[in-house]
Amino acid sequence: MLGHKWIPCREGGIEVVVENLAVRMVEMGHHVSCYNRGRRGERPKEYRGIQLKNAPAIDRKGIAAMTASVSGAVCAAFGRYDVVHFHAEGPAFMCWLPKLTGKRVVVTVHGLDHMREKWGNFARRYIMAGERNAVRYADEIIVLSENVQRYFQGIYGRKTHFIPNGVERPVLREAELIRDLGLEKDGYLLFLGRLDQSKGLKYLIRAFRKVQTGKKLLIAGSSLDCPEFVEELRVMAEGDGRIIFTGFVQGRMLDELYSNAYLYCLPSDLEGMPLTLLEAMSYGCCCLISDIPECTEVAEARAVQFRRGEEEELREKIQLLCDRPDLVEEYRKNAADFICQKYSWEDTVRRTLELYQGEFS
Repeated sequence: MLGHKWIPCREGGIEVVVENLAVRMVEMGHHVSCYNRGRRGERPKEYRGIQLKNAPAIDRKGIAAMTASVSGAVCAAFGRYDVVHFHAEGPAFMCWLPKLTGKRVVVTVHGLDHMREKWGNFARRYIMAGERNAVRYADEIIVLSENVQRYFQGIYGRKTHFIPNGVERPVLREAELIRDLGLEKDGYLLFLGRLDQSKGLKYLIRAFRKVQTGKKLLIAGSSLDCPEFVEELRVMAEGDGRIIFTGFVQGRMLDELYSNAYLYCLPSDLEGMPLTLLEAMSYGCCCLISDIPECTEVAEARAVQFRRGEEEELREKIQLLCDRPDLVEEYRKNAADFICQKYSWEDTVRRTLELYQGEFS
């Protein structure tokens, strides 16, 4: 597998997906190698049975991912593998090479990355070329939403396989570590994820500043690619002590943030299949989401929705939910049961393996 930054890692949805797939495949007796993006410092060679390979990269913004996917594809093409699985459209630019050496090639499109605002013209053209190469050379293409499946059928006439991500039922944690941030159970609204322009964070901050509530807004996450954007968000939040930035979180702190949030907010303009939404619902959170198909297909009617980009409607929905704890409790009921029954990693892995073996129906 290649196309991720590195594992183990929670800095993006792709990394979470790759780790969950690879770990479970190893547990089932398969041999799995993951090509981690080259970086300085110690490089472990094994993680939970997964063989970790190094994909050399030029450590510069805008070309690190591209150079890692090129070097990783070269190594995979000449390695002793049956299947090479590319993750994301950009890395799929190189999917022709393992195909040339007789490997079975699978590409997972985690989202229509060329639509993200953070990319410049060169990066956007490269990603689009990766999309076209996936259509042309991949034996199979996996998509994470029915909306993206319709896109590939409509634009390219290409059949794809809708295999959504999975989720596990978590252990709920009492508020302990989060008290160091001044947080208590039901005392904050939570956004958790990568901080970039596609996530609707500007809407969220501007809307929340107008909400009359004593609750806080916690923005948890980081961005390796867009530090300037993160600083812009911090400037937008200045003067409102209710807005807290935590940076990247994981482990017990992550569990506590999900377990004790009053409301989870995902106001995205663009998603692939939002793992954080699956996770939030698995913890029994009441969720407020934009009405893009990638979010509504996941939550269906079990989350509060607002029209994408409609900042005033977002403010109104936040105010309503802050004023109506009874309504929040209604959305919390059965959220975990619904999402854990609808999506499972076991099913995702089984269907992916069928695709590797050419047995997918």
